[in-house]
Amino acid sequence: MRFHGKRFFVSAVIAAAFAAAAFRATAGCLAADRPNFVFLISEDNSKHFMKLFDETGPATPNIEKLAQHGLIFDRAFSNAPVCSVARSTLVTSCYAPRIGTQFHRKEKIVPLPDGQRMFPAYLRHAGYYTTNNQKEDYNAIKTKDVWDESSGKAHWRKRKAGQPFFHQQSSYNVCHESSLHFPAETMKTPTETDPASVSLAPIHPDTPTFRYTYARYHDRIREMDRQIGEMIDQLAEEGLLEDTFVFYFGDHGGVLPGSKGYIWERGLHVPMVVRVPENWKHLVEAEFGTRVKGFVNFVDMGPTLLNLAGVDVPQGFDGRPFLGKGVTLDEVNSRDETFAYADRFDEKYDLVRALRKGNLKYMRSYQPFNFDGLQNDYRYKMLAYEEWRDLYKAGKLNELQGRFFESRPAEALYDLESDPEETRNLAGDPKYAEALAEMRGRLAGRVKGLPDLSFFPESCLVDVAFDNPVALGQAHKQQIAELVDVADLSLIPFSDAESGIKQALDSQDPWHRYWALIVCSSHGKAAEPFVGVAKRLAGNDPELLVRVRAAEFLGLIGAADPRPAIADALLKSESPVEANLILNTAVLLQDGKPGYRFDLPRGKIVGDRPGAQVRYVAARLDYLAK
Repeated sequence: MRFHGKRFFVSAVIAAAFAAAAFRATAGCLAADRPNFVFLISEDNSKHFMKLFDETGPATPNIEKLAQHGLIFDRAFSNAPVCSVARSTLVTSCYAPRIGTQFHRKEKIVPLPDGQRMFPAYLRHAGYYTTNNQKEDYNAIKTKDVWDESSGKAHWRKRKAGQPFFHQQSSYNVCHESSLHFPAETMKTPTETDPASVSLAPIHPDTPTFRYTYARYHDRIREMDRQIGEMIDQLAEEGLLEDTFVFYFGDHGGVLPGSKGYIWERGLHVPMVVRVPENWKHLVEAEFGTRVKGFVNFVDMGPTLLNLAGVDVPQGFDGRPFLGKGVTLDEVNSRDETFAYADRFDEKYDLVRALRKGNLKYMRSYQPFNFDGLQNDYRYKMLAYEEWRDLYKAGKLNELQGRFFESRPAEALYDLESDPEETRNLAGDPKYAEALAEMRGRLAGRVKGLPDLSFFPESCLVDVAFDNPVALGQAHKQQIAELVDVADLSLIPFSDAESGIKQALDSQDPWHRYWALIVCSSHGKAAEPFVGVAKRLAGNDPELLVRVRAAEFLGLIGAADPRPAIADALLKSESPVEANLILNTAVLLQDGKPGYRFDLPRGKIVGDRPGAQVRYVAARLDYLAK
């Protein structure tokens, strides 16, 4: 059976009883003589803002001290570049697009695969006292057995005498993005860091605003390090330090413009240090101070703690341990691949996937016309973001700095050894043709293999899939693979893709038509032969989102006014999630080229009606009306 939108219901055979029995079996492990674990998680900082990982970053003496008695992970990745998706990946040990946790912020919280738990629950059932202080931000349902306590007062001190513990201090938010949402008046207050001393990324203009923002952020990183030191002192004072593995890491990259929310290295590559306790160093095959070169990912964190604790790693996890019994340093250093994803960030939609293997990184933008700088209210609270866009509109940026506000290539390939800032796309270089084909195939295989649920629109997933997203994905794995193949028609010349696009536009499957129109938009004016078909679909396709994608294509190439079809779809939609996706197209067409002005009715669109306002829908309409 095929997934044909809101009219489809999938029923799956549930193996919950078997899975629950397997879960209960882990509780048979006694809790005696086990190491403790502490996660110290800072918010919104990539490895680029610490001298331990990048010579241009500020010194962090407390984190550096942890490293002297442990391991430095030079290639640690968050899989997702934004809080809720990265933290959901961390706590579930599962890739978000496979289990339905890929959208930030969630419109519907999803269950985990049948019988599977967030990884702290396995520690708790094995006798650990588990606490979180205090940020969760999960897009999946948290069962009652995950934490003994999750609050601003949660602490390991409340455990029973002699009980091993896992404590997560997850709110080092002094360096959170919001710390850079300051008014212009604040720039009169000197920073500890000299703005003239900071090193700017090449994508950023060299202005007083950017330099002050960088300097302020350096100061926040230093304050975060001081707070980390206080927690280490607590462990030492209570005689726990040499029985406790202490993991420090950032929850994802950030937080200067163009980092958080984007799958560039500055959005994904996080700092990570693990302090190894003296009493448990036999579990780690590496000397203190070792710099680990292998790739580790957020999906690996849960399996690593379970392995160190002697608890079996569930088969449903996507990650694997990088410390503990059966793990060697040589094997970890041989790991050279990471997978990343970016979907909706608040009201702004996108669909980007990336695969890095060694120093080669492949980025696939499935909707390349949705340029990076498209309006997102939260991002543009930062003065540096506002100034960046203003300078672009004034024509005062160089080509590299201006890319953020222009459509992207559908695929890109970067050699991070020679180009760590990801500025030179090698996808068109004949010398890299073989590498490009290999990476393209690897990425396509990855999204098909999961399978990646984002090839269905979020509104349809919310309506019919998110009661059991993994079951739906498995039931429609072949259909998703077909949609990936349609989407990949944007990667070949239009003359070669034309027959495949026509076949997809003629399909009875609405999502084939949906993706074929996205491919047309990606090809731009080369796809003009399909203008007639697009006009027909914009007017009468049974699926509203197909109409919108048709209007989007027509509008982007200037073949027809897209506004009537978009306004009609908004008025007919009964889903605020669907309405938000439609409004993303409206903002794209208004802010991008050719620049249509939208005048949409207020109070009549779902999510904007009296008494039932939905923040993203109302916010988009407010922005369009400005």
